Amino acid sequence: MNRATLVASIFQKKSFLCVGLDTELGKIPSHLRTSDDPVFEFNRHIIDATRDLCVAYKPNLAFYESLGPNGWQTLARTVDYIGREHFVIADAKRGDIGNTSRMYAEAFFQKMNFDAVTVAPYMGEDSVTPFLGFEGKWAIVLALTSNKGSSDFQRDWLEDSRELMWEKVMRVAQGWGTPDNLMFVLGATHPDAFLRVRELAPRSFLLVPGVGAQGGDLAAICQHGMTDDCGLLVNASRSIIYASSGADFAEKARAEALKMQREMAGLLSV
Repeated sequence: MNRATLVASIFQKKSFLCVGLDTELGKIPSHLRTSDDPVFEFNRHIIDATRDLCVAYKPNLAFYESLGPNGWQTLARTVDYIGREHFVIADAKRGDIGNTSRMYAEAFFQKMNFDAVTVAPYMGEDSVTPFLGFEGKWAIVLALTSNKGSSDFQRDWLEDSRELMWEKVMRVAQGWGTPDNLMFVLGATHPDAFLRVRELAPRSFLLVPGVGAQGGDLAAICQHGMTDDCGLLVNASRSIIYASSGADFAEKARAEALKMQREMAGLLSV
């Protein structure tokens, strides 16, 4: 999905919500666990309940890989079920030397038809650029993440360049791609960083985790992070998909997604 199509979807739906499909077998409602593919059945209900309220879905691959070979089949069924009207992100956090990254890119973009892959930039340019050679596909580079451990390295001060490590990642990585094929991950738990991000990357889309269960403030993010074409994909996972553990889980998931969509609609119209 190219940038123009993504932006059109955002304004048509009045939403920049990304639903994270971090589906854990032990947390899905018990009545689904007797089905042949319980994780897919759960995902199917969540997708049906939210597809008109979000513009993107983000399966976290760890939750599928943990199921072994069957998990890959479940992931493929889930991506096929989502279809082509949504931006679909493989939350894989890949990043290796060039020829290996090329194989990852071919797997996710050509074999599984994802629109984007999250990529760790630690190994440098040749670990990221193989993901940027596919038309209509995106690399989403980890910059400043929402987890507690982000303080271990990402916010270290670099004496040579007089900037924080995550700032250098964003500054340098922009030379590898363009705002049409390169996004950055910026956690909602760092609302003070969004102003600086827009100085560094005024046109880049940001994938923003940490709203919902992690407590990120959507309005604060938008105040400094939103651009004329929105420029944000805000992800919520647990707060939506696990809004209920009962038979009404899909209904409750929709209610949570609708709450976020309505807030987003208001923020887009400001």
